[in-house]
Amino acid sequence: MAEIILETRHLTKEFKGFTAVNDVNLQVQRGHIHALIGPNGAGKTTCFNLLTKFLVPTSGQILFNGRDITAAQPAQIARQGIIRSFQISAVFPHLTVLENVRIGLQRPLGTSFHFWRSEKTLSSLNDRAMALLAQVDLENFADTLTVDLPYGRKRALEIATTLGMDPELMLLDEPTQGMGHEDVHRVTALIKKVSQGRTILMVEHNMNVVSGISDKISVLQRGAVLAEGTYAEVSSNREVMEAYMGTTSGALEGAH
Repeated sequence: MAEIILETRHLTKEFKGFTAVNDVNLQVQRGHIHALIGPNGAGKTTCFNLLTKFLVPTSGQILFNGRDITAAQPAQIARQGIIRSFQISAVFPHLTVLENVRIGLQRPLGTSFHFWRSEKTLSSLNDRAMALLAQVDLENFADTLTVDLPYGRKRALEIATTLGMDPELMLLDEPTQGMGHEDVHRVTALIKKVSQGRTILMVEHNMNVVSGISDKISVLQRGAVLAEGTYAEVSSNREVMEAYMGTTSGALEGAH
């Protein structure tokens, strides 16, 4: 069996008597693309917020590379190599595409967000930034103001800035939400491409995306794990089909 990079043990989160995440035991294997799916209100985003410590668990444990990180702060989690790309595009709209990636690259230098420094001190990062842009097919957009990028390209830029922080584990929160077909195909191919040599855990509602690139899928319902396995396994699971209100396996679809 492949090595486990991220594990939760009996992870639970309650809000004033409502259990949003209920005794979840996840095992994410190193090098895999692992998808977290489920119908509305299943607890997927709450689970993500627990893993990145934007929420504190009511009970349970989170382990990363065998280390207990349950009590760690968000910044400590990021330093250990867990980087989250947000559902809402989290880039600086009035900086260029290149400048956005360069900010991500500043973190390892210890000069993060020193906006007052001369731009020349950052020029050493340009080659690395351009290489990242090439990885996500944005090199021709380097001097474009981010606000002027099409939506799908903004998401690609967000993935590039995330890659700039050299994540060991990337958490992608609905990476194709709100996209047209062409952008969905481009970003799906991009996720597959950048998954080489790293692990990806993603919340995704588009089942074509999930079926196309996921190694393993965990299905949440009412905060608990309903089923796990490959797409073929979970899509033929009767309980999973019922959870999606009787839709056929090919039409499984769920948002938050």
